Amino acid sequence: MKPQMYRVLVSAFTFFVAAQFLPIVATTPLHFLGAGIVLGFVNLIIRPLLIILTIPLNLLTLGVFTLVINTWMIMLTSWLLPGFYVKGFGVAFLVSIIISLANWSFKEIRRT
Repeated sequence: MKPQMYRVLVSAFTFFVAAQFLPIVATTPLHFLGAGIVLGFVNLIIRPLLIILTIPLNLLTLGVFTLVINTWMIMLTSWLLPGFYVKGFGVAFLVSIIISLANWSFKEIRRT
């Protein structure tokens, strides 16, 4: 399987797990998979543009602003996908941290 597909599946699973503890609403369980797919496309198309546009801010914050960009991508995913809702910036911020950690740990597991 390609690395992008792994990221989509890890993101979908992470959305599902995070929904057990945070106010994330999905009409059906398939919406979690849809959210992973939409997040993958959003990260592929829009995120690199935002990273380039915010290079000075990212340098100023030593890369921490990337978490804010990830949060925006999750909020955009919530907005684009009917039947999937993440309540507010704070919840999206927590989910972005969880997804970042999950993707990082899965990448480390695959490397070994």
